[in-house]
Amino acid sequence: MKTIKTEEYIIEEEPYYLPSGREIDIFEAAYKNQIPVILKGPTGCGKTRFMQHMAWRLKRPLLTVSCHDDLTASDLVGRYLVRGGETVWVDGPLTKAVKVGGFCYLDEIVEARKDTIVVIHPLADDRRILPIEKLGEALQAPPEFLFSISYNPGYQSILKDLKQSTRQRFLAIEFSYPDKKLEKEIIIHETGIDETTAERLVSFAEKTRNLKDRGLIEGASTRLLIHTAKLISSGIETTEACKTAIAEPLTDDHEMLSALSELISSIF
Repeated sequence: MKTIKTEEYIIEEEPYYLPSGREIDIFEAAYKNQIPVILKGPTGCGKTRFMQHMAWRLKRPLLTVSCHDDLTASDLVGRYLVRGGETVWVDGPLTKAVKVGGFCYLDEIVEARKDTIVVIHPLADDRRILPIEKLGEALQAPPEFLFSISYNPGYQSILKDLKQSTRQRFLAIEFSYPDKKLEKEIIIHETGIDETTAERLVSFAEKTRNLKDRGLIEGASTRLLIHTAKLISSGIETTEACKTAIAEPLTDDHEMLSALSELISSIF
């Protein structure tokens, strides 16, 4: 059985985030009106950073769960465990978030089992309750609690998709990669790389994104650009950093890797 990955913390320092639209205003309105939120967009475009920023901005604790196909309802809600020879109940991250009035963020929700997703339904509609069947209880979520999930529409399929019964309990904020100017600013801020190199990285990323569905499943994410810039700042030669941190993670196809290497050489 896979271990559930949960991050639980109060964010004390402001996470760096540059808005590309009105996503902050929309999220704050959703929080005020107790409406759960879907964040949808390609991998590495800033969805998790946005959640961290909003938790800091609204001064709420954030519990993040990385979903996977072995995730069970008990992983989210809680279970009985044997500790010190005694059987004790241990709250799951969803239960903890409800109790403290925090944010619960389920990252890549479509990776979770469908029978697990059902447990969130009464929490994500007007009832705002979390049934805990093993305890015979139902927790009422306080006004401060907010429920959010994310997924990558590019990975959707018949087998991995959200049902309408789930989708229509949320409002949705669509994310994409930042425009060139914003993405350059983000890379410089996160890595301290020079402006010229940052511009070239953004240009390379744009070209890889144009290859989506034409040899690449996804183009280079902002996250990969930051990884690359960090390697360059650490003394790794630019073309080698691009191959290692962008080209190789994007594909295993030798012809595509060769094409990407040529593209790197032409830009850098």
